[in-house]
Amino acid sequence: MKYTYLLINVLTIFFPVVLSFDKRVAFHKSWKFIWPGMAVTGLLFLFWDVLFTVHGVWSFNDKYITGIKFFELPVEEILFFLTVPFACIFIYACLNHYIKWSIGNDVARSIAGIIALACAFILMGHFDKLYTAVTFSLLGLVLLALLFVLKANWLARFFMAFVVSLIPFYIVNGLLTSIPVVLYNNDQNLGIRVGTIPFEDHFYSMALLLMNIAFFEYFKSKRTATL
Repeated sequence: MKYTYLLINVLTIFFPVVLSFDKRVAFHKSWKFIWPGMAVTGLLFLFWDVLFTVHGVWSFNDKYITGIKFFELPVEEILFFLTVPFACIFIYACLNHYIKWSIGNDVARSIAGIIALACAFILMGHFDKLYTAVTFSLLGLVLLALLFVLKANWLARFFMAFVVSLIPFYIVNGLLTSIPVVLYNNDQNLGIRVGTIPFEDHFYSMALLLMNIAFFEYFKSKRTATL
């Protein structure tokens, strides 16, 4: 039905919004730290999204979208860059509240460095594939900036949240790619799938969440410093 993608967006954000008012985590009090980063990150990713759509990296099945479009993008795809980051930052905040253990900052920095190095190797071998090239160059640059410029001290908590976020990731992206709502052109990616989900989607999501949480932590720490 034409509301399929819209319904997936609504279900993605429904429980995080409702549970935001839980008295223990009180995530609703942190909403003001989320919006600026979501706006900046969303605009960047929507730029790539338009580029990908125009160049046939992916397309959208008209049977499962409302037909309302802006710059060639279905309105549901635009909402995706709001609902998914919001839900994942909610997971991040909940884990920070309830779980005090982490893998440690040194281990997290090592993992980030290994992923950045892997991004460089994949990019060198597949720079001619648009989705692959953009995904791994963007993720590599974000990780390097966090490691050596911003010296982020929250990467251990991010990686823990990212692993947990893979559960809803596989549900949401699994639906989008198996129905299918989103159709991928394998000439522009590695052609490797986890179930029906392109391999690149995992790392595109990681870059999206890293940027959102970086802004979230920045605005939260800036607010704390002024108190």
